[in-house]
Amino acid sequence: MSERQHPGINLTHARPQDARHAEVTVFGFWTFLMSDAILFALLFATYASMVSRTAGGPSGAELFDIGNAFLETIVLLLSSFTFGMAAVALKEGRQRAASLWLVVTLLLGLGFLGLELREFSSLITQGATPQTSGFLSSFFVLLSLHGLHALVGCIWIGVMLAQIAIFGLSRPVRSRLLRLGLFWHFLDLVWIVIFTLVYLPVVSA
Repeated sequence: MSERQHPGINLTHARPQDARHAEVTVFGFWTFLMSDAILFALLFATYASMVSRTAGGPSGAELFDIGNAFLETIVLLLSSFTFGMAAVALKEGRQRAASLWLVVTLLLGLGFLGLELREFSSLITQGATPQTSGFLSSFFVLLSLHGLHALVGCIWIGVMLAQIAIFGLSRPVRSRLLRLGLFWHFLDLVWIVIFTLVYLPVVSA
């Protein structure tokens, strides 16, 4: 199989059997991502049905900081760009550059988590906890699940940095980085939906 036939981006110098191996493993990972997408879709549906159920408590328009949410969005979009640069360096066999871009991606991911924790802390300080209303329960569950995914992604990046340092750009490392890239960009896509459905409506409220 020619490497040009493979949908991946980091197999330029791979042997045909390496490309086939990656193709099979990536297909399985796509299956996992689709099941994860279904889970998020259910949480989005739950949030949509609970958004007006404030139980006399504060609404999103009263609580949400659109500036902080916009900053979170910019940071996460930048992290997808830097991961893309790491993928380009990986494709060209530039190990040091790939590691550097992954470090930048990791820092941006941790920055995103810090902003999300700051938002949760601010809400809890105002007495807006998951127990306050069905609306806030669905909000906290949705964002916490995404944040947990982002934390797993950051840990995964750290593990891959260690593997690159130890094993170099071997076939297993390149295949794992391809799947990590799919996972990271999936998180970016989910966050864009969160920003659009959760935060933007409060601007016009």
